[in-house]
Amino acid sequence: MRSTTFRPQRRLAAAPDSTALAGSAATEADPYLWLEEVDGDAQLAWVRERNAVALAELQAQPGYQALRERLQTILDSKERIPYVRKHGAFFYNFWRDADHVRGLWRRTALEHYRAGKPQWETVLDLDALAREEDENWVWQGVSSLYPDGNRCLLSLSRGGGDAAVVREFDIAARRFVTDGFNLPEAKSSVAWIDADTVFVCTDFGPGSMTASGYPRIVKEWRRGTPLAAARTLFEAAPDDLGVGAYKDFTPGHSHQFISRQIDFYSSELFLRDGAALTKIDKPADANAYTVRDQLIVELRSAWTVADRTWPQGALLATPLADFLAGGRHFDVLFAPTPTSSLDGVAATRSTLLLNELDNVRNRLVELRHVDGAWQRRVVDTPAFGTLEVAPLDDIGSDDYFLTVNDFLHPTTLYLATAGSDARTPVQALPGYFDAERLVVEQHQATSSDGTAVPYFVVRDREAPLDGSNPTVLYGYGGFEVSLKPFYSGITGAAWLSQGGVYVLANIRGGGEFGPRWHQAALKDQRQRAFDDFIAVAEDVIARKLTSPAHLGIMGGSNGGLLVGAALTQRPELFGAVVCQVPLLDMRRYSKLLAGASWMGEYGDPDDPAQWDFIRRYSPYHRVEPGRRYPRVLFTTSTRDDRVHPGHARKMVARMQEQGHDVLYWENTEGGHAGAANNDQQAQMWALTYTFLRRQLG
Repeated sequence: MRSTTFRPQRRLAAAPDSTALAGSAATEADPYLWLEEVDGDAQLAWVRERNAVALAELQAQPGYQALRERLQTILDSKERIPYVRKHGAFFYNFWRDADHVRGLWRRTALEHYRAGKPQWETVLDLDALAREEDENWVWQGVSSLYPDGNRCLLSLSRGGGDAAVVREFDIAARRFVTDGFNLPEAKSSVAWIDADTVFVCTDFGPGSMTASGYPRIVKEWRRGTPLAAARTLFEAAPDDLGVGAYKDFTPGHSHQFISRQIDFYSSELFLRDGAALTKIDKPADANAYTVRDQLIVELRSAWTVADRTWPQGALLATPLADFLAGGRHFDVLFAPTPTSSLDGVAATRSTLLLNELDNVRNRLVELRHVDGAWQRRVVDTPAFGTLEVAPLDDIGSDDYFLTVNDFLHPTTLYLATAGSDARTPVQALPGYFDAERLVVEQHQATSSDGTAVPYFVVRDREAPLDGSNPTVLYGYGGFEVSLKPFYSGITGAAWLSQGGVYVLANIRGGGEFGPRWHQAALKDQRQRAFDDFIAVAEDVIARKLTSPAHLGIMGGSNGGLLVGAALTQRPELFGAVVCQVPLLDMRRYSKLLAGASWMGEYGDPDDPAQWDFIRRYSPYHRVEPGRRYPRVLFTTSTRDDRVHPGHARKMVARMQEQGHDVLYWENTEGGHAGAANNDQQAQMWALTYTFLRRQLG
């Protein structure tokens, strides 16, 4: 199967704990620095005290228990779509429900799955494994050896963090391989080369990790030899973000690649041939990979080569052999417009499927390389909806799964075939809430610099335009992540069905209009993302959809920074704030966990010139006594090893010391998702929406 190059997770990548206080970037005294020690007795006592206050208040609210039970039913529903991934001849699914809290890894045959009647065979029971080994295992993922898929590398984390153990698993024998490719807990990347050889990037000891906490060394590890004997293939610089390696198994076009991730948006790609590494001559901020005989290049900035300039956001293709021989002629597979961008690329056996966005609405385009030319066909899909594409097998099949959903229509999974518009429904979610009375609208707000910022509104069609509607405004605005219409039983049952209005903002910093939309809010231009979000808030108020007393805002991770900035800059606009797993102390963010890897997004607070623009929005430094703020619910996780829980802890401590009314809930498990299983998710969202109902009316 085709793999991908090293790419940090877009919603903020992970790294090991780094709470040492030496070398702090802060020049001013920080009385709450002690809260950065994650597992200290005093720190956890502080957490328990504040958790008790939040739980006592919110769980006592009328309707809380009924809401939690309803959300638990939705999350545990056996009618959920069991998404699958092919390993060998079978299709595998990881499944959690009320009877399998940690989950089952199971498989079925395609003919049964296609018919909507999968006959599941359990491969690994994670609940049983956790009991047997007395470990708090949380599933993180699996990769299999192509083509038979019988040998797998399983990643399991303790409590839901990003750091994981890797254990080789024999599917035929239903057991772990005790003397196989097994790694202790770390931020590892492992990829198959053949049955007896893997690429391994892990914590090899002192000096083997980057400042961002990722592995910086790629090694080749042979079966039956100790990890210490693995052969070094490549080393990145200590200040790089990290490294990765993979093999493309496509028959006739099999290649090995090693990637060096310099920072979040800059990388180098090397083609490996024995001991030789050939650098692929691409722009540093472009992504490149192979599909059969073609080299595909995704541009994040304009590229001038061979006397021609290719536009920012374009997708290019050229024969790999010609490129390696010095040729620089490209075919343009996609060129952006002011309203369109590339949302994703998938490959089947003979086609490329381009998932395009036009004004934040998806369309699917099929490309086929025939006689040296690319043939383009627009696939007939729903005109309004979010599309996700997953090939059954990008090497051996032209079939693919197509997932279609929007705010009001339950997600439906189809099986489709390249070259045809026909598709077979496999399964659809049930309707978890009554959408008959709801309507979806798309509006535009005008930001402070005149930029038009689109946003979606989901509301009751009879909602009065008198400013009285309880409304939640959600945003993210970073790392080129696009927010698109989605179907959520949680949002529908907990908010929309109760008369609430939901607003989704497509602000700069995201990827809705391609790299230019993202880059418009980088570093010293970060304020544009906050201005866009504030403009959407002002626009929904001006339309009398809601009013400040009834308007709440919510965001997580980078979105937690977003709502923290909005809270401290324009508190009079909002009646409530939900700030989830957030960044808030932008003075020390680069010292905590994976923070150093995000300096390409925010800038370097150790550089006085860059700290000058970062400090202007850093919520931890902007909050002040004597100013009236809306009530805030902060949520985070002790086991979040991506965004440090110290951000939320310190913000709460500072705001409480200043006399502000805030609530705080820290889950002791869950990682960056905030919840490790369905029970914890139900609790988290029941607390969240109970808080919003109470504050917004």
